Amino acid sequence: MTFGMGVLKGMIVTFKNFAASYLCKRDEGGIFTVQYPEEREKAIENFRNFPFLVYDGTPEKLRCVACGICERECPPKCIYIVMEMDNARKPARKPAVFDVDYGLCMNCGICEEVCPFDSIFMDHDFEVTTLDSRTDLVRHKEALSRSNEYFQKIRPLFASAIDQKRKAAEEKKKTPPQNTGGQALQPPAAQGLP
Repeated sequence: MTFGMGVLKGMIVTFKNFAASYLCKRDEGGIFTVQYPEEREKAIENFRNFPFLVYDGTPEKLRCVACGICERECPPKCIYIVMEMDNARKPARKPAVFDVDYGLCMNCGICEEVCPFDSIFMDHDFEVTTLDSRTDLVRHKEALSRSNEYFQKIRPLFASAIDQKRKAAEEKKKTPPQNTGGQALQPPAAQGLP
């Protein structure tokens, strides 16, 4: 008698899930059909597909400083970055080359997670086609660049939180350190502290 109880319980759970998928409404997890491409399912904010670069104001003002963290952390190694050099051959802290091979990208979002400058994010655009997958799926810096307004449109909550964080950091940089007590500010070692 107890031998068949586990199987019976499993069959009951399976039947409940089967019935619920056909009887529940679309919002409750029921089965539904979208007549794509005429009808499109609304993407959730955290939907991720291929990465893009954010710029503030004009495309020349990319947030990316070509630090290379996303390139190093990318599991399929689909990101390639070369830092731009100024006339004195010193790093200009912006990418001369920033390429992403969409043919290799597995849409994991690790590049977005590790970026300390809030410059690379995952896009909602998934309709990417090409005739030659070996060359045409490599997207260069110009094709990857999207405005902060675009970022605000596809991920409003996340983008506004990042903009607030960036604004607070800029305000903190502009504000000089407060001197309380009329003494000159000194580093802890000069004050006799460890």
